Amino acid sequence: MDAGPLLGEIGRGLQAVGLDAVLIGNAAAALQGAPVTTVDFDFLFRKTPRNLQKLKALSVRLRATILRPYYPASDLYRLVRDDDGLQLDFMGTIHGLRSFEGVRDRAVLMEVGGAVLRVATLADIIKSKRAANRPRDRAVLDVLETALEQAPKPPRPPRRPRSRKPS
Repeated sequence: MDAGPLLGEIGRGLQAVGLDAVLIGNAAAALQGAPVTTVDFDFLFRKTPRNLQKLKALSVRLRATILRPYYPASDLYRLVRDDDGLQLDFMGTIHGLRSFEGVRDRAVLMEVGGAVLRVATLADIIKSKRAANRPRDRAVLDVLETALEQAPKPPRPPRRPRSRKPS
């Protein structure tokens, strides 16, 4: 199945409601070439009252229901759409990653399905899966680390010539 159209719809929805979120987990890794699969889309966002309003607006736009499946033990917000099984998980914290701002600043912008999404780096995905230490996360670590090693390295910026002091 091609997730591009769904991710495009999600990206357009995030933009329309103004919710700043970063795609994380296996979906983000797959977009960067890792041979992994998933049945949901995980997002990191800053959990504020205003962003919770935006999350509600996103659920309306996507015709989805917001659930709190692990409340009060977790701050996970799950959007589920019954007609096609779409599942989006929004988390305010992720194991092993200190801040939303840091993950967002390191994230790459990717065009998917006609929309632009912020996608967590493979290094951040690996760090979070290692810290979570769940069996399903440990199961994909080798695959993700290999994908990171094989990923093309971004070009280094050109060196600026040093100015010489006049003699």
